[in-house]
Amino acid sequence: MASSALPPHEMARIHAAAFTQSRPWSAAEFADLLNSPLIFAVGDARAFALVRVIADEAELLTIATDPLHQRQGLGRIIMGAWQDQARARGAEDALLEVAADNTPAQALYLSDGFASCGRRTGYYSRKTAPSVDAIVMRKALR
Repeated sequence: MASSALPPHEMARIHAAAFTQSRPWSAAEFADLLNSPLIFAVGDARAFALVRVIADEAELLTIATDPLHQRQGLGRIIMGAWQDQARARGAEDALLEVAADNTPAQALYLSDGFASCGRRTGYYSRKTAPSVDAIVMRKALR
């Protein structure tokens, strides 16, 4: 998938559909992030990723697939697309955080070569449950 021309309101729609346990990001939040030259998005109306590259490190800020299009390999495609773009922007390493209770995402990241390198206790708030730890994962892109 190429760079995203997906408008912020579409990103917010997909994010809200995909993130039902925590507060989804608003269109205004996506628009503010996309105003930074350090941030880019890849994807389309089915799935997208938002990434920040600072110096030689890329950080996956969020990735989401519309539930109507999950289990079709789009997450894997998006993962490859954002990492390719990050490399083109000079990134040599990639970092992400994933909720400890999000086992499908953890499986995707592990199968893509990411490894756990830390934990943030109580990082993700939940609407109707206790907060959940974030697992920090890293991968070399070079």
